[in-house]
Amino acid sequence: MILEPIVPNVLSVRRLPHAVPALVRAYGGDPDKHTSLGLVTVDQDDPTYVALDECTKFAPVDVIFAKSFYAGAAHASGKLSGEILGVIGASDPESIDQALDALVRCLAHDACFYDADGKRTITVFPHVIASLGEYLSRQAGLAPGEPMAYLVAPPMEATIGLDAAMKAAAVRAVKVMTPPTETNFSAAWLTGTLDECEAAAVAYAAAVVDVAGAPKR
Repeated sequence: MILEPIVPNVLSVRRLPHAVPALVRAYGGDPDKHTSLGLVTVDQDDPTYVALDECTKFAPVDVIFAKSFYAGAAHASGKLSGEILGVIGASDPESIDQALDALVRCLAHDACFYDADGKRTITVFPHVIASLGEYLSRQAGLAPGEPMAYLVAPPMEATIGLDAAMKAAAVRAVKVMTPPTETNFSAAWLTGTLDECEAAAVAYAAAVVDVAGAPKR
């Protein structure tokens, strides 16, 4: 099964080398620790969460804020808003630069949604993180370095996909996000060995494609 990747569009990337403390606090950071900020908006939220996790592996930064926007990129508040705002904090601007470089690389070459119906009207995110960074490991309650399958699709497709994934591989559910979410997709985080996470992701994607091709069965 070969699916067409839909590469995320990074809509804005900005740096605040000396952020004011009130702003840092508002976004959940520590003004004594996070004196520099990096901000990014993207038109795909889940790949961005993966990319934010990835950047913690390349620089001493913390993800202090990351939230999806309601109704998704198609209903964004402006042309630069996209589907998510991510904010990273560090004690120096150089760390922010290194982290943002890693984030943009991840979105360009690794994490993305895929076309599941040949029309880009149904998309799927069957992503496997081989080694979790500091951000998503905390969110998932796992240790840094553990593998995780990060699976996302529209509600019906995601439900059938999750059932297929957990029947196809020896994985356990870390978190299942049922609809409605901010973007009205559904998601699941599964963990196990890397091979099992990959098998689960393949089964998930195949099930989503199957539902897309035969929605009434």
